[in-house]
Amino acid sequence: MAYEHMVEGVVASLLGFVFLYNVLVRRLINKKKASSSIVCAVENCVQKTGNVEVPAGSSTDIIIVGAGVAGSALAYTLGKDGRRVRVIERDLNEPDRIVGELLQPGGYLKLIELRLEDCVDEIDAQRVFGYALYKDGKNTRLSYPLEKFHSDVAGRSFHNGRFIQRMRQKSASLPNVSLEQGTVTSLLEENGTIKGVQYKTKGGEELKAYAPLTIVCDGCFSNLRRSLCDPKVDVLSCFVGLVLENCKLPHANHGHVILADPSPILFYPISSTEIRCLVDVPGQKVPSVSNGEMTHYLKTVVAPQIPSELYTAFISAIDKGNIRTMPNRSMPAAPHPTPGALLMGDAFNMRHPLTGGGMTVALSDVVVLRDLLRPLSDLYDASALCKYLESFYTLRKPVASTINTLADALYKVFSASPDPARKEMRQACFDYLSLGGIFSYGPISLLSGLNPRPISLVLHFFAVAIYGVGRLLLPFPLPKRIWTGARLISGASGIIFPIIKAEGVRQMFFPGTVPAYYRAPPIEETTKIQNTPSFFTTKQTKLYQ
Repeated sequence: MAYEHMVEGVVASLLGFVFLYNVLVRRLINKKKASSSIVCAVENCVQKTGNVEVPAGSSTDIIIVGAGVAGSALAYTLGKDGRRVRVIERDLNEPDRIVGELLQPGGYLKLIELRLEDCVDEIDAQRVFGYALYKDGKNTRLSYPLEKFHSDVAGRSFHNGRFIQRMRQKSASLPNVSLEQGTVTSLLEENGTIKGVQYKTKGGEELKAYAPLTIVCDGCFSNLRRSLCDPKVDVLSCFVGLVLENCKLPHANHGHVILADPSPILFYPISSTEIRCLVDVPGQKVPSVSNGEMTHYLKTVVAPQIPSELYTAFISAIDKGNIRTMPNRSMPAAPHPTPGALLMGDAFNMRHPLTGGGMTVALSDVVVLRDLLRPLSDLYDASALCKYLESFYTLRKPVASTINTLADALYKVFSASPDPARKEMRQACFDYLSLGGIFSYGPISLLSGLNPRPISLVLHFFAVAIYGVGRLLLPFPLPKRIWTGARLISGASGIIFPIIKAEGVRQMFFPGTVPAYYRAPPIEETTKIQNTPSFFTTKQTKLYQ
């Protein structure tokens, strides 16, 4: 009984802190909204040259490098806003990847906001309503909190290539958006300003393309990011991908996470007849596929930990031999604000794909950038535009950082460890989520992208740690248990605080204190927009000047 009161007291304290924080944040947001009404539509975007020399024949407003999820979504939404968009993609054939196949409900809401929700139609996409979590023969089901949303809102899982091709087709259907196949080899720079790109066509011809703004979205293997950010790529593990055919998941329309040894195993449907299996292998080196080491590893180490309902299909998938691997990278966003260029997508920011949050971050970033660019008719003042777009890096932080931190922290918690404190943390996480109510509702809201609040993430993370300590200290707080509990708290801090530091504490938790958060578009632009509400108040205009 005392134990229950202790847990309730801790949770009540944490909830009180969350409530106080939300009140303060809402006041700050309301104050900001009262002084800054963002223009949400510009029907016609007219190209202006100002005092900048523009290459003859330039008829492009924005060049997008890469036509993956971020690039295709961005091309469509900017094209719908009247921009002349040129997309250069290395390979326009249907991609064949083993990741990027699960779109969280928060990402689907962004897809609706961008009017791209029909891209999950006609590709045999499957609706996903939550997760099933397995550990040591026990399992618990965690449902997305979708009660307040339209019945169509849910997660979606699919073949990544089919989804991307649908997005490309929709972008290319706009008359002012062009997609062409080519490999961008370098950015064209002049006096510190990016003027366009140099690329090689499919036929091998070297060409140059110019535009006042170049957006680089060339994926996790980007060869252009070094000139636009400080890339600190960490390879956390590798995914080994299999496709299971003609079998049923124990919990229909749910992703399945097995807390296996040494690290998690994922299952989720990607069509009406196929289930994707991703086996996480820690480190950068995986057993060789070619010499049979991988087959042996999967059958002897992994297969015994697979749920019995999927065991036969799992062995059959191994025997078919179509085993693929993919390194799992993490890279915090560390941009160099560069006139004439912007970095987005996996080229800019990555996290462990365990939680399937990558597409949600990318689509959220597209919405942020779209809203920032909408008031502008003139993109040719590169320095002013660069200064204005610095707000992008701050405005995206709460959503992106919450999803990034959760993904990397959860991977470390879910991975097996010989350390008793880490074992306790792992078990505490499973049991905490199994409690139901706010204990599962809160974390799954964060994971699904429906509640991307950094403070909620931190509170739930340490609530799990405190819950684990409480289990250790009851019924008797023996010295060994006290020591393990102290190490559990220390280990939890060692997991999450370095990730938060890399993401940026100020931008993540206090974005309103960052000057770029309130950055206004160039003054001359706002005066040229006709038949729309004033973008900034007189007070803000004076401050900007």
